[in-house]
Amino acid sequence: MSKNFIVNEEIREKEIRLIDSQNVMLGIVSSNEALKMAVEQELDLVMISPNAVPPVCKIMDLGKYIYEQSKKDKEAKKKQKVVNLKEVRLSPTIEEHDIEIKANNARKFLLDEDKVKVTVRFRGREADYSYIGHKILESFVNKVQDVSVVEKPAKLEGKNMILILAPKRA
Repeated sequence: MSKNFIVNEEIREKEIRLIDSQNVMLGIVSSNEALKMAVEQELDLVMISPNAVPPVCKIMDLGKYIYEQSKKDKEAKKKQKVVNLKEVRLSPTIEEHDIEIKANNARKFLLDEDKVKVTVRFRGREADYSYIGHKILESFVNKVQDVSVVEKPAKLEGKNMILILAPKRA
């Protein structure tokens, strides 16, 4: 939460559009007059929209406003779901049973709502046979297709072929 508000005496504008503490638009008044009104109510004069012409200010309790905003931010943060990216590495010479084991690991990650990055690593001249990598990734996807969707299809990037799987939404 940004606490960089222009408050009370920091407001240098001659005229401002004023909103009172009950959210009633009072119209355009001088900043000195608005500050007097805020002081009478024992509240702060806060510039809400400095880019408007004339700038919009509101009479409110700044401390209470910042506190409420931080509470809202914390609530929003609680509701956020963090998605992790797990990686499964394969090689072009991998056996079918090993693909099965790696697919089962990926299945666990996908069921935990994590994304899975499947990488086939080519060493030396193996990169010339990228079609083998496509076959391996195709086989891998077939083993986990009931719990996943392909988010990013297989693509050769340097000496790695990468595929990203996302969990299937119910």
